[in-house]
Parts: sequence; C-alpha cells; structure tokens
Amino acid sequence: MARPIRETPVLYGKDAQRFEAEMKRVDSMSEAERKANREKLYHDAEQVRKEWNLTFKGFKGW
Repeated sequence: MARPIRETPVLYGKDAQRFEAEMKRVDSMSEAERKANREKLYHDAEQVRKEWNLTFKGFKGW
C-alpha cells in the first residue's frame, strides 16, 4: 500500500523571496536562452561521460 503524500510546506521570509525570484527568472528566459542552457547541459554531460568512460548502448540521446 502506498504512503500518503505529505503536504507541501509553506515558504516564509528569505526562502519565499528566493523561490519567487527564481520562478520569475525561469519564466522570463527566451527560447534562445533555454536552448543555450540545454546545449550546455548536454556538453557538460558529454564531458563527464568521456571522463568516466561511460557508455550507453542503445540510448540514442547521446
């Protein structure tokens, strides 16, 4: 039997301000910025994959 999901805590003070600022920053990103972030993530993941000599047989995303 699954456990019940706990309620999401309410944020106060600096935590709430930081969360709100982060939400606005993400929403205001342009499509070009999102694409640049995605490409940087793929590049960084590729570097880690090479450094650790990881292979993913059958995974076409790499």
